[in-house]
Amino acid sequence: MTDLRRDGSAALEWAARYLERVSELPVLAQVKPGEIRSRLPAEAPEHPEPFDAVLRDLDEILLPGVTHWQHPRYFAYFATTASEPAVLAELLAAALNSVAILWRTAPAATELEAVVLEWTARLLGLPEGWHGHIEDTASTSTLAALMAARESSGRDLVVCSEEAHSSVEKDARLLGMRLHKVPCDEQFRVRTDALGDLGEAAAVVATVGTTASTSVDPVPEIADACERAGAWLHVDAAYAGAAMVCPEHRWAFAGVERADSLVVNAHKWMLTPNDCSLLWTRRPEDFRRAFSLIPEYLRTPDAEDALSLSEYGPALGRRFRALKLWAVLRCHGRSGLQEHIRRGIGLAAMFERWIAEEAGWELCAPRPFSVVCFRLQGADERNRELLMRVNASGEIFISHAVLNARYVLRLAVRGRGRQRGELARP
Repeated sequence: MTDLRRDGSAALEWAARYLERVSELPVLAQVKPGEIRSRLPAEAPEHPEPFDAVLRDLDEILLPGVTHWQHPRYFAYFATTASEPAVLAELLAAALNSVAILWRTAPAATELEAVVLEWTARLLGLPEGWHGHIEDTASTSTLAALMAARESSGRDLVVCSEEAHSSVEKDARLLGMRLHKVPCDEQFRVRTDALGDLGEAAAVVATVGTTASTSVDPVPEIADACERAGAWLHVDAAYAGAAMVCPEHRWAFAGVERADSLVVNAHKWMLTPNDCSLLWTRRPEDFRRAFSLIPEYLRTPDAEDALSLSEYGPALGRRFRALKLWAVLRCHGRSGLQEHIRRGIGLAAMFERWIAEEAGWELCAPRPFSVVCFRLQGADERNRELLMRVNASGEIFISHAVLNARYVLRLAVRGRGRQRGELARP
């Protein structure tokens, strides 16, 4: 029988020890496909096992197959770091196990979510009065925005840039909507002169911090075009939006106040564990019309229905995600988040200088935030081989992108420097 106090202490000790030693582990899992599965029993146990057996197998079987997103030399994809307050809050959320299908099933979870979204909106410099709620990922947040746009406009065309996140295309496919991709300029920003006639567009997706190069689309010009055509403007700031906690980076949010919806992932650059995607809108009633479906067994007084966040997105059952973001905001504060963001951007700028000064290397895109796109001069194959060799070493983990039809390496700095070895010049 599991004892929460005894086994919980052991689990907490495991987590603390893991965070202390994660920098000593290979960043990228050093296993082959199917290797972890082969080490696990084919059947569930017939009789109960002690929790310490779970921790033992976590160490001996699963840990070798973990790619360590908490590692200080994890430079792939985007900055993603869960801080200690949020880790503890996840434990508390699991203990409470609130399921926010309605306001009355989870009043604290529902109302804290609204408060935390208002706090965060002010930290990022967003307009007052926007409705905010939390989805699991930006893919779901964008799906919700596109569905609201379709329902409000009666149109079925989605417009985005060639550099927009792949979730836009997937979401359009899921909704049966048409998709038109617009070419980008030399800085990988959508070309507004190529938007064309938006008269059939349900939504235009602008990006603040594209996936490959973190470029920033010209949101004010896109907003002008959307207003003329009556199209919904959705801004995907899943990665870079967190940087707006620093006033010096709010240039990237110019025009965002005119957006109909906006997504920022707290789990990308705000010290919050996955999954915590923040979705704001200035048109909440359009969301509610798109998603409101209340069977008789869920009917409650109208005043309660209006507060039920399941009425504003795809999911009925909703986790107590706000608790971990609340813990981050309480325990890090504005100053802690600013320090985190500035450190990540400062380290990326330092790496960018190293590349610029080093013979035989080249920079491949502007660096507005904490992602550096670079490559060895010469053939793409040289860079592919280098990426494979570097990642196979276990020392660091980086990713790649294709920009201007060239294979480029991509280093994303997260900014937390508690563990040793975060970024050192070779």
